[in-house]
Amino acid sequence: MPLGPEKFLILSAVIFALGVLGVLLRRGAISILMSIELMLNGANLAFIAFARQFGQAEGQIYVFFIITLAAAEAAVGLAIVIALFRLGDSTDVDELSLLKW
Repeated sequence: MPLGPEKFLILSAVIFALGVLGVLLRRGAISILMSIELMLNGANLAFIAFARQFGQAEGQIYVFFIITLAAAEAAVGLAIVIALFRLGDSTDVDELSLLKW
């Protein structure tokens, strides 16, 4: 018995909500970056569910671009986190305002 798109959309909403909670509640920069990745993966799952339901490839094309965006975000984000750690010996985003030039 094939699964309907409703179950995938519910899972997508749960993954996205966990990502939002992680961004709002975490203080470490790496945890926030991982939460953003969760949000992007939740959106990817929704795009794939809709693409499969309607039999069109546009959703899969959007997923490809989102994966590319996530890879760029991870590379740039981790470079910023490493620079912050070198300057302030912490990755706490609350201390970010202390690093004003």
